[in-house]
Parts: sequence; C-alpha cells; structure tokens
Amino acid sequence: MGLNGFDLAIIVLYLAGITLFGLRFRKRQRSLRDYFLADRNIPWWAITLSIVAAETSTLTVISIPGLAYDTNLAFLQLVFGYLAGRVIISFVLLPHYFRGDLFTAYELIERRFGRRLRSLTAGLFLLTRAAAEGVRVYAVSIVVAIALGTGEIVSIAIIVVLTLLYTFEGGLAAVIWTDVVQTIIYVAGTAVGLVAIVHRVPGGWNTIHTVAANSGRLRVFDFAFDFTKPYTFWAGLLGGAFLTTASHGTDQLIVQRLLAARSQRQSVTALLSSGVAILFQFALFLMIGVMLFVYYRLPSSSFGRADRIYPTFIVSQMAHGVSGLLIAAILAAAMSNLSAALNSLASTSIVDFYLPRNPQASERRRLQLSRLSTFLWAMVLFGLAVLSLHKVGRVVEVGLQIASVAYGGLLGVFLLGVMTRRANQSGAIVGLFCGFATELGLWLFTPVAWTWYVAIGTGVTFIAGYVSSL
Repeated sequence: MGLNGFDLAIIVLYLAGITLFGLRFRKRQRSLRDYFLADRNIPWWAITLSIVAAETSTLTVISIPGLAYDTNLAFLQLVFGYLAGRVIISFVLLPHYFRGDLFTAYELIERRFGRRLRSLTAGLFLLTRAAAEGVRVYAVSIVVAIALGTGEIVSIAIIVVLTLLYTFEGGLAAVIWTDVVQTIIYVAGTAVGLVAIVHRVPGGWNTIHTVAANSGRLRVFDFAFDFTKPYTFWAGLLGGAFLTTASHGTDQLIVQRLLAARSQRQSVTALLSSGVAILFQFALFLMIGVMLFVYYRLPSSSFGRADRIYPTFIVSQMAHGVSGLLIAAILAAAMSNLSAALNSLASTSIVDFYLPRNPQASERRRLQLSRLSTFLWAMVLFGLAVLSLHKVGRVVEVGLQIASVAYGGLLGVFLLGVMTRRANQSGAIVGLFCGFATELGLWLFTPVAWTWYVAIGTGVTFIAGYVSSL
C-alpha cells in the first residue's frame, strides 16, 4: 500500500511539533543543576515515563516484534529479572545517591574510593554507552528508510539533528517532558497496531491464539540449565536482575533521571512503577510479533531481516493515517532514547572530567560547555550509527551485548563501594579490569549467552577487587 501524503503529513507534523515542544524549555536553563537535573523538580510519574522511554528505543519497537516472530515469548523471562533488579537498586544504591548533591553516578565512586577510579568508571560508561547508542541510532534508519524512502545516512541525520535541537537548548527538563509525550504516542500507536492486526487476520484473536499456540509462539518459560541460551528462566531472573541493577543503578542514562526526582521516596516510586510499565510494554511488543507470524506465516528471510517485519507491515498493510501514526510512534521512541543518551553523555563529560580540573569555572561557562558537549556527542553518535550500517545482526541483541560488556565491571565496583569497608581504590581498579576483561572474553571467545555477562562480570570484579584490597 505504501505511505501517502496524509501519512507523511502526520510524520512531519510530529517531528516539528515535538521539536518545538522541547525548545520551550530553553529559557529555564540558568545553571548546571537546571541543565542536567531539571532543578530536581520532576514529579515521580514523569520520571517513570521517562525511564520507560529511555530504555525502550527503536530497538524495542522494531526488534522485539521480530524476536517473537522468529521464536516465542521467552524474552519476558528477562523482564522478570528487570523487576527484581529495580528492587535491589531501591534498597542498595539509591540511599547513597541521595546523600549529598550528586550530579552523576560516578561522583559516588570518588567519594568512596578516589578521583582515579571515578575517571575510569565514567570513561568506561562514555565508551560503551556511545557504542551501544550508535547501534540504536542506526536502528532508526531501518524505519525511516522504509517509510520515507530516504537513504539510511539521510535518515539517521534527520533524527539526530531534530533531537539535538531541543536537547541542546532545553537540557534534562526538555528530555524528560518530551519523553512523557513520546511514550504516550508510541504506546498508543502500538496498541492501535495490535488492534489493526487482529482485525486483518481472518478469524481474529481465535485464529491468532490457535496458530500461535500450535507453533510454540506463546511459550514463555524455559527452565533449562543452559548457559548458551539467552532466554531461560535462570538467565532471565538472575541475569536480568544483574543487568538492570547495573543499567539502572550505575549507568548515568538512568541514574540522572532518578537524581532529578524531588525526593528519594519519589525516586524509588518512579523506578518501581517503571518496572510494571516495562513488563506491560514488552508483552505488547512481543504479541505484535506473534500476531505478525500468524498474519504472514512466512520465513523471516522474506523481509531480509526480522527487524524489518514490523515497519514493513506498517507501511504496506495498514490504512493511511494509521501508518503515519505508527511510524511517528517509532520515531518517538528513537528520539526519546537519543535525547537521553546525549544529555547523560554530556553530563558525565562535564561533571566527571571537566569540573574536577576546572572547579572555578563560572556557571555561564559551565552551561556553554555543557551545550557544546551535547553537540559533539551528537556528531559522535551520528558517526557510530553510520559505521553500524550493514555490520550488525538483530539490533536489539547487539545493543544489549555491547552495553553488557561493561556493566559487570561497573556494578562490581559500585557494590564494593557500598557493601564493603575494606575495599580500596587500587583493589577496585584491579577488580574493574578483571571484570571487564572477563566479560570481553565471554563476548568474543565463548558461546555463553549475553544475559549472563553482567552476573559473571560482577562476581569477578567483586571477588578480585576485594582480594586485591586485602
């Protein structure tokens, strides 16, 4: 069927509208606290939706349906671990973050160990977050290229430039409040897509349920003790818990949002409620994939890659108007994640690297450099996204694998800091390198599933760091 002028008008209207909405916050940025923490005045429900948007990205919207299309609902086991990880963060890490006026997660490391380890952990975050985000930005090109027919590089440039505009000007306040709007748009758009697919399958839900059940697509649990399978109950619960404790407890992308809450209690409420929202959201995207399997009943090779199935269906099969809405919804997820990455990368660059060496810099100078850093990171992510073209497989798993390689070392260091008194900076640095090397080795040279990387890396980091400290 393809998109028509009405669909394109909806997409253009969305892109222009969300950019202008984000630009409304530029006048409120008078200090570093305003720019990177939104003056710690964001209500918990807005942070909830922003966390959901920040960890969703285009990878979720297009790759999770493709994953369910190829396999089943086993990915949900990982989401159960996501919920457990949030509980751990609420009791173990968040109390430490709210003891003092912190801007980044890595200031806590300096307070406990020293500046050298703070720089190492912050630098590791910058490297791995940029690499993982480059893959996420690349995923946008799949959607835009299919929808608008533009080249992949032009597609990436459109999203990067528009997102940069409001992130550059409005800081974290613009990021969070545009996240709220974008989350509503892409969840509502996905729900519309789900209803539309049900109506397009002869026999509706009954046919979908019967065919999906007979093909094993509705299977959720796998209790096998197999370290090479990424989606088992044990890998999901344990691996997912470690992954989330690291990603939401040590990664500036999420920690920055938690620090923007009005109080520790509101921060905990936002974190836990985001877990419930994520469970609903992943179930929704997985069901889209199952329904598309029933609708097409064709091997995914017909689409080139499973990641292309959902956007191809939207463009070729959905009614005009609905197609435009759903493409706009996918772009909403892309822009919300990209804006979060830009702001967190900039905050770590300025707060963890520039300010310790230039503590006397004026507030105006700090704000100018923060905006410059945001711009430079946008250029870096654009370059990494272009390099990712044709070099990655199923994008959601590649993005998670890259992030997971560093998370074990980071989480191990944070746990050494908050759970032991005998660990020192030199020992923690040894542990960090041991954990990172272990995870890198697991990724490159073993068949161990990526869902175990963080759990194993955390254990190695903690034990090596503690023993070295003794």
